[in-house]
Amino acid sequence: MRIALSDAGASLHDVISTRGLVASARGEDLVTAWEVVREAFGDHDVSSTLLGVTVLGYPDQLVEIEAIAAVLDS
Repeated sequence: MRIALSDAGASLHDVISTRGLVASARGEDLVTAWEVVREAFGDHDVSSTLLGVTVLGYPDQLVEIEAIAAVLDS
């Protein structure tokens, strides 16, 4: 995510919302995924949604994170 944001001229501090999908029905797995995301963002608290899903798009894919960032054109 950091690389994609950087390529777009943004950083984690420009992210205004996230959506996380975790391929699991176990609450513990969602908590684990959420803790990794929260640690990456540190004190930059953004609006986020975390969902458990049955399957994601790629074989053996367990997590998908979508981030929306807002940057000003200079």
